[in-house]
Amino acid sequence: MDYSLTYRTRWADMDPNGHMRHSAYADYAADQRVAALARWGYGVARFAQLRLGPILFREETRFLKEVGIGEEIRVDGRLVSMSTDGTRWTVLHALYKADGRVAATVTVDGAWLDLERRKLTVPPADLVAAFAALPPYEADGK
Repeated sequence: MDYSLTYRTRWADMDPNGHMRHSAYADYAADQRVAALARWGYGVARFAQLRLGPILFREETRFLKEVGIGEEIRVDGRLVSMSTDGTRWTVLHALYKADGRVAATVTVDGAWLDLERRKLTVPPADLVAAFAALPPYEADGK
């Protein structure tokens, strides 16, 4: 399965300096994550049915190259770590320019929340397996 999506940056993504605003990087990473969940059968309706939701504890962005309006970017997600039961996880998203250079990385630490109890919970086994199947993050960036 391909874990990347391609986007074209929009006017709304830009800041007054003419390059992509800081929060747009996180927005593209989140969209890629949500799209992957939906491909695994965990769209908004399924999460609502299960009374389960993903939450973030930390989100960190490293800016490496400027991205301008109308540029094509590719965003992927790689598994950095996951607890044995799948409750907690860390995913690193890389945002690539069209020439393949990494423009930014967005690292998120997350978990699964039982929406009724408002406590962390173990997700369904198939969701744990889907996360575990993400390509692993390798320190050399590949």
